[in-house]
Parts: sequence; C-alpha cells; structure tokens
Amino acid sequence: MKKIVLIEDYELVRKTYKDIINSTENFEVIGDFESCELAIPELNELRPDVIFMDINLPGINGIEGIKIIKKQFPDIAIIVVTVNEESNFVFEALCVGAVGYITKVSGKQKIIEALEQLNQGGAPMSVKIARMVVESFQEKKINELSDRENEVLTYLAKGKSYSSIGEELNVSVNTIKTHVRNIYEKLHVTSKDEVIEIYNRINKK
Repeated sequence: MKKIVLIEDYELVRKTYKDIINSTENFEVIGDFESCELAIPELNELRPDVIFMDINLPGINGIEGIKIIKKQFPDIAIIVVTVNEESNFVFEALCVGAVGYITKVSGKQKIIEALEQLNQGGAPMSVKIARMVVESFQEKKINELSDRENEVLTYLAKGKSYSSIGEELNVSVNTIKTHVRNIYEKLHVTSKDEVIEIYNRINKK
C-alpha cells in the first residue's frame, strides 16, 4: 500500500482527493494539510511515498515547498496539482523535483491513472510539458560540455566531417570520435541529427 500526503489549502479539494485515493486498493491518504508549514514538520514521522501538492499555496508556495521537501526527503515523489497545466509554474515545479502533475479539474479516473503511472515508474504530464523539461535538461547539459567538445559540436552543426574537424583542430579522427562519443553521452542522444537539432534550437534563443 502506497502512502499519500495531500497539501492543499481548499478543504473541499482535499476531501475529494482523499475520498478518491482511499477508494483504491493500492493507495491510502495518511495525512492532509492546508499548507507546507503544517505538512513539512510531520513528514519525518509520516514518511509518505507520494505527496499531492497544490502549486499556488499561501505562505510557502508549491515551488519552494518542493525544494524544501526534496532536500530533506529526496525519495518522496511529488505530484503537482494545478489550475492551468500550461503554467510556467508547472515547468518550474518539474525542474525542481516534482515528478508530474494533474489539473484540479481532473476526475477520479485521471487521479487514479496518475498514481498508477507513478507506481509503474512513469511521470504523469502532457507531451508539451515533458518536451519542455527534456529541452531544459539538454540545454543545461550543453552548458556542461568542455571547450573542445563545444568546438567539435560547432563544426558538426556546420556539417563538417570528422576528418575535416580533425584538420581544423589539428587532432586525429579518433580523437574527434572520442569527443563526439562524449557529447552523445552528455546530451543523452544517439545520432548526429539529434545533436545538431539541440545545438540549433539552443542557439536560436
């Protein structure tokens, strides 16, 4: 049985979610709170597996709450509850540690689906938001490339062959291949086309 904590300032929403979650076989609400200030001190004792957290909380808001909770309890999975799924707050919440989100108008089926997805190692979120997160991750990784890897990447994006890049940088083709392999690993890609797409997208910003 997975243990759930709710952090939501509207009592009616908390009660609705609690009733829905407790009607399932695999999940149980073990605590519900109207603020992060009330919830966080109790987490050490409650030790939930999952937290449903409103993103627009009074006092400590959802983003700050996620940061605090993930620092103290990195293994707790946090699902954000939001009014508007296109909100930049959702993207920011995912970047600081939330694993997914649902909207406040989600019905019983959507809430249960989100929990089941999480249980199976998935992340409940739209394709658009997922792409934003992946792109942000890739942009961060590109900034972590070494100076030489950045040089190789720039030449790759210009359509240069390994041998011509080697000539430009006065190194062997095998050295260029090693740099390219490192670039692929750092950016989590498997082809030159993917690398060039990331490079072009980031350099258009």
